[in-house]
Amino acid sequence: MHKVFILLGGNIGDRLQYLSMAKKLLQEKAGRIILESSIYETEAWGFEDSKLFLNMVLCLESDFGQEELLLITQQIELDLGRKNKGGEYSARTIDIDILFYDDTVYNSPQLTIPHKNIQNRKFELIPMAEIAPDFIHPVLEKSMMHLLAICPDNLNVRKL
Repeated sequence: MHKVFILLGGNIGDRLQYLSMAKKLLQEKAGRIILESSIYETEAWGFEDSKLFLNMVLCLESDFGQEELLLITQQIELDLGRKNKGGEYSARTIDIDILFYDDTVYNSPQLTIPHKNIQNRKFELIPMAEIAPDFIHPVLEKSMMHLLAICPDNLNVRKL
């Protein structure tokens, strides 16, 4: 079993319902959810949008490899109405990102683990620090609490 941290987020439609449906589908298709953070309301990161995001982090146990898990998460996004997951940031019904996969470093054309911007994003670090404060980033070799303390992000993140 692999321990995988996954970020859920979205800012279109019934945000709570999309988070709930994504959790249900991940549990059915990807693995057993063993931890989940609170839900946080956050400003858009990387682009301008007046609609606030809801974000949360899940920890699940999964038998799937990194690429298989990516395909599962992408299919769930499509099933929940996600449009155009390209290189640009945009509003979305649901976004599912693999933040960490055990304590491994993995790079392919489709996937980078650990998630490449986690150290710069409070909306990822705050829920990660809530459920795994002592988890060590395998590249930066700092805990989630330490990364949160030094994070340059000034956007508002508040517990819902």
